Amino acid sequence: MTAVPTTVPTTVPVSEGFTTARDAVASFLRALEPAGRIVVFCHFDADGLAAGAIFGRALARMGFADVRVVPSGRGESAFADGARARLAALAPAALIVTDLGIHRDGVLPGVPTLYVDHHQPEGEPAGATIISGYGWRPIPNSAWMAYELMAPLAAIGDLDWIAAVGTLSDLGDGAPWAELPAVKKRYTAKALKEAVALVNAARRARAFDVETPLALLMEAQHPKTVADDPERGARLRAYRAEVKVALDEARKQAPVFATGGPFALITLRSPCQIHPLIAQQWRSRLPKYAVIAANDGYLPGIVAFSARTARTDLDLPRLLRAVDVGAGATKSFGYGHDQASGGQLPPEAFARLLDALGFDGRARMERPESAM
Repeated sequence: MTAVPTTVPTTVPVSEGFTTARDAVASFLRALEPAGRIVVFCHFDADGLAAGAIFGRALARMGFADVRVVPSGRGESAFADGARARLAALAPAALIVTDLGIHRDGVLPGVPTLYVDHHQPEGEPAGATIISGYGWRPIPNSAWMAYELMAPLAAIGDLDWIAAVGTLSDLGDGAPWAELPAVKKRYTAKALKEAVALVNAARRARAFDVETPLALLMEAQHPKTVADDPERGARLRAYRAEVKVALDEARKQAPVFATGGPFALITLRSPCQIHPLIAQQWRSRLPKYAVIAANDGYLPGIVAFSARTARTDLDLPRLLRAVDVGAGATKSFGYGHDQASGGQLPPEAFARLLDALGFDGRARMERPESAM
C-alpha cells in the first residue's frame, strides 16, 4: 500500500494535495476485487455521514457489488476494541475509514484500509493508504475530500449536494470549497442548510438515530428530500425540536474560569449531544479562552466534553493529551483539530484533567438535570 505521509508540510495547496491523493486512492481501489465486501466506516456527524454516503454511492457506481456504510457508535472511538469487533464481524475484504481520525494502531490490522481524514493525525497505521488533509491549505473537510477523490473514478456529479451538506456543517457558509457557490445556486442555500440541520439533529437527539439521515443521504437525489420525506423528514424535525429544548436550557449555564491557564468550563447534564454546540457558542463570547463544555448526562458513567477556541496559538489536542488522566483513557480524548477537540472520560479522569488545566478542584459536574 502507498502511504501519503501524515506529516506533510503545512504549506501544501489543497489542489496539489488532491492531485497526489487521487492517484493513491485509484491505486488502492484498483487492487480490490469488485465482488469483495467494502466497509465504509464513517463518523456520525453530517460531515462523516456525507463522506460515507459519497463513498458508498460512488463505489457502487464503479461496480463494487457489496458496499456497506457503517457509522461510528455513540461515544465510540474508531480505534477501540468495540468498534474493531463490530467491523470484524462484517468480514470486510477492504475498509475505508473517513472522518474518524488516523491512529498508529489502525482499525483492522491486516485488512486493506484507506484512511481519508482531515483531523490532526496520531501516527500512521502500518500498511494503510493514508490521505490526510490536515497539512493542506486550506484544510478540507471529509465530505469535500470524498467527493474530490471519487469524482475522477465515478460519475458522481449529482452527489455534489451531499458534499455541500458535509462542507457547510464543518466549515460553514464561507467554506473555501470552490464548487460550493455553484452547488448552493443549483439546489438553493436554504435547502442545503435545512438538510445540514436535520442530519445533525439526529445524532444530537437522545435517540442517536444516525441510520435515518444516512439512509436519506444514500438514496436522495436532492437536499429537499431530507426534509420532505413524509416519515423520515418528520422524524428528523422532531429530533431538532428536542435538541432546541436542551440547548435553551444549557445556555443558562455560566462558565467557571481556571486560575492557572486560559480555560473556561461549562458543565451540563443532558442526554442530548449539545456540548459541542455550547462550546462553539461560548468560543466566540470568550475569544481569549479555550472553552470546555462538559456533559455527564450523554453517556452513562462518562463525562463527554468538547473544547473549542478562537486562539490560533493554542493546539487543543496536544494540550489535552499532555495531561496524565490515568491508564486506559488515551484513545478516548484529545483528537480533532488544533482549535477543536474533546473526548469522553470517566469522572475521576476528567477531574484530573480539570485540575491539570488549572481549575484546582473548583469545578465539578454538579449541574441539575436538564429540562429534557
